[in-house]
Amino acid sequence: MALLITKKCINCDMCEPECPNQAIAMGSEIYEIDATRCTECVGHYDAPTCQQVCPIDKTIIIDPQHTESREQLWDKYVELYLVE
Repeated sequence: MALLITKKCINCDMCEPECPNQAIAMGSEIYEIDATRCTECVGHYDAPTCQQVCPIDKTIIIDPQHTESREQLWDKYVELYLVE
């Protein structure tokens, strides 16, 4: 499952530098997460770092449009980093 930044985002700039996959970037109004790059930090950390550093509760949520199993997230991580 990719994550989604909701409209509660205050653009505090905490999440973007913490993303190991460079999946977070400023959108037209708030930060956005690229679902093709988001692995929920699988392959890097035990939990999504963006959620951990976000000062606003429930601003970064599971994206219902992009549901993936842990195995699918691992496969995405492998494609991003280990496949040449």
